[in-house]
Amino acid sequence: MKKIIYWMFPILWMGIIYYSSEQPYQDQDIRPFLSQYVDLSILEPLLQSISFTYHQSVVSVDQLGVEGFVEFFVRKGAHVGVFFILSSLFYLAFKKTWMYKNVILLTFFAFFATLLYAIFDEWHQGLTPNRTPYAGDVILDGTGALIAVLVIIIVNKLRK
Repeated sequence: MKKIIYWMFPILWMGIIYYSSEQPYQDQDIRPFLSQYVDLSILEPLLQSISFTYHQSVVSVDQLGVEGFVEFFVRKGAHVGVFFILSSLFYLAFKKTWMYKNVILLTFFAFFATLLYAIFDEWHQGLTPNRTPYAGDVILDGTGALIAVLVIIIVNKLRK
C-alpha cells in the first residue's frame, strides 16, 4: 500500500497538467497581469531585435508587444519546467516501486512515460476550444524530461 503513494505524485501532477491544458488560451493569458503590475518597458530596447517564427507565427516585440513576447517565453518555459517535474516524479515512483534499481533503466522509463503523456497532452489540447496541438511543444516537454533525466543521472553519479 505504501508504494501506491509514490504513484499519487505523478498522477496528481498529470491531473494538474490536464486541467491546465483544458483551459482556453484567454483564461491563461498573463499579458493583462504583466501590463498592469510589471513595468517591462525597460526590456523593450533589449528585446526589439529578436524575431523568429514559432508554429507559423512571428514571435517578436513588434508582433506581440513586450508583454506578449515575455508571455511567450513564460509559457514555453512552463512546458520545460512542468515536464521536468513530471519526469522527476515518474523516476521517483519507478525507483520506489520497481525491483529494478538501475538508474539508467529507471530514467529511461521515466523519460518515456513523460514523453507519452506530453503527446497525450498535445492531443488533448486539440480538443480544447482556442487551443491547438503542436509537435514543437512536445519537443519542449521532452526537453524538460531529458533535463530531469540528466540531472538525476549526474546526481546519482556524484553520490557514488
